[in-house]
Amino acid sequence: MRSRYVRWQDGEMWLGYFEEFPDYLTQGESLRELEENLRDLYRDLTSDEIPGIRRVAELSVG
Repeated sequence: MRSRYVRWQDGEMWLGYFEEFPDYLTQGESLRELEENLRDLYRDLTSDEIPGIRRVAELSVG
């Protein structure tokens, strides 16, 4: 399974979030650590154990 994410470097830290979950940011000291933290975050966000998770969705209106 794949999920798109946004990443950027701020000083020595890498920051990122999933496009589907833009309110939930994580970071790492390297790109590899950021990706590991993103995987952990994704598991948490999709586990249904955390209530009130906000997601981006798409709706056809026309």
